Amino acid sequence: MIVDRAYRNATHVPLQANNESEQPTVIIVDDDLSVREGLSELILSAGFPAVSFASTRELLEADILERPGCLILDVRMPGASGLHLQHHLAQTGNPKPIIFLTGHGDIPMSVQAMKAGAVDFLTKPVRDQTLLDAVIAGISIDIDRRARASVVKRGIERLETLTQREREILREVAQGRLNKQIAFDFGISEVTVKLHRSNVMRKMEAGSIGELIRIWEILPEQMR
Repeated sequence: MIVDRAYRNATHVPLQANNESEQPTVIIVDDDLSVREGLSELILSAGFPAVSFASTRELLEADILERPGCLILDVRMPGASGLHLQHHLAQTGNPKPIIFLTGHGDIPMSVQAMKAGAVDFLTKPVRDQTLLDAVIAGISIDIDRRARASVVKRGIERLETLTQREREILREVAQGRLNKQIAFDFGISEVTVKLHRSNVMRKMEAGSIGELIRIWEILPEQMR
């Protein structure tokens, strides 16, 4: 068996979500049925939903990758390998946290996986707690990434409510320019600059210039 069952009852507090559909899910991909069953049992005992697949192809055909959580992947499997799946997800804009668990790993392979952003690269057999620690780390990374993406999305939505002139004023304010400098460059009065800046603050839902600058800095570079 790939896990040390002596650690099965290790203390662990799962990360919970208010919405069941947002409950972090651990996705297991391994061509060995006994491995999938053992890992699923371990993950479920830790309080997380677990879904398993025998190949990367099966996973990609399922509608599950957008759910929060992380992946546990074998490296070598029939068809596309775990490393290929890691590359595919990165290329398609879904940098889901990945834990590699394999009995056939080597140093160059582990270096490649870690450089590409893997949470961990573990070899079978592995202690339950070691794997669960990696799972917790992976889920935390995904939660943080999703939270940041949500903030960015809200920022973009607010930015799109600004007029062209308000965007120009926002850019100048974010660069630390004074009202009189902006007014001079744009050939408008300071009163007009203040009016635009007030509209920007309201539409961007910023309570201060500092908050406005923080919102600006998280926006995608091409939108700034």
